[in-house]
Amino acid sequence: MPSEQWTHPEPGDGPAAVAAQPSPEQVIAGLRATSEGGAELTQLLTPEGQRVPSERFDRYVEDVDDETLKNLYRDMVLVRRADREANAMQRQGQLGIWVPLLGQEAAQVGSGRALQPRDMAFPSYREHGVAYTRGVDMRELIGIFRCTDHSGWDYQAHRFHPYTIVIGNQVLNAAGYAMGQKFEGKVGDEGGEATICYFGDGATSQGDVHEGFVWAAVYDAPLVFFCQNNQWAISEPTERQSRLPLYQRARGYGFPGIRVDGNDVLACLAVTRWALEECRHGNGPVLIEAFTYRMDAHTTTDDPTRYRLSDELEEWKLKDPIERVRAFLARNGYADQAFFDSVQAEADQFAAELRDYTFNMPEPPPDRVFSQVYAEPSPVLEAQREEYLSYLDGFAAAGEH
Repeated sequence: MPSEQWTHPEPGDGPAAVAAQPSPEQVIAGLRATSEGGAELTQLLTPEGQRVPSERFDRYVEDVDDETLKNLYRDMVLVRRADREANAMQRQGQLGIWVPLLGQEAAQVGSGRALQPRDMAFPSYREHGVAYTRGVDMRELIGIFRCTDHSGWDYQAHRFHPYTIVIGNQVLNAAGYAMGQKFEGKVGDEGGEATICYFGDGATSQGDVHEGFVWAAVYDAPLVFFCQNNQWAISEPTERQSRLPLYQRARGYGFPGIRVDGNDVLACLAVTRWALEECRHGNGPVLIEAFTYRMDAHTTTDDPTRYRLSDELEEWKLKDPIERVRAFLARNGYADQAFFDSVQAEADQFAAELRDYTFNMPEPPPDRVFSQVYAEPSPVLEAQREEYLSYLDGFAAAGEH
């Protein structure tokens, strides 16, 4: 039997170490690839806030001036503040569960702002930042986690599909939708449509994701597969799921794959714009691996201290997506302390309004769970509704005696 592979190098880096005796050089190479994203990582802003020129991608952010970058900074600060508030509210018993996005703001805001109004987005359950960029009110998200709504927004108006809890299932939905765009002739030029689908590194181990890859590839569907590799599929690290970097899996399906620094909002914006352009012109799907890090728990039911070291978290804090934009703006004189203070004050107000709404949210009637399940009435669902209401009435009758 072949020895267990120890590291999974980039193309051209030489063979992987095997068995349990890697050389010191191989250990260092493996650690560097894990912490930095490898040689093929696309980055436009370093963690220190320095601009890195890119011959390939600079043209996709030529319109990003200091005001645009300040708006991207504002987006990320507001989204993070709302995320932290929701996390706290769950701990206080106001939400049934919360799915934190801490550390993934750049991947979500950058890719979300790359979308055109006519494009469609399919999220999993962590894409609060993408929802924000699509105009979904954060209060409409809260109902899902307070268990009062399936999804509170008009997904056609916002071009943002309802959250999907089943791991990877949204990839099949997105593939089918993108195939429809292709069949209806909505691709082929700059005015075409595209679809983006979000999932995590853990979802790449699900069959639904691979089926979506196959169908999108065969039909040249205008679909951007956006994988947020936050390094942990709950408690399983990425290296236990794949022998190769995730973006390289696209080769097996016949379409391009690229790895972007998921903590770099400018790079995420540029790479996603490029990928969407490829799709709109009818060149088929693209896989983006946004190399980022989940700085909080998988959900509020998870304890990440049981499976990862605090040193790892501290290392990734130095690559914080918000701080690198702040450093760039300050270093270049594009923003002063008054600007940063005003954004923080706006974020605090944003969170306070979200909190007030949540605490005062009216309890829905019992039959609410049966509404808006199907486009047309279903006899089976109506029968279930009547049975459930009758069951509840039995408790009320018993209380009268």
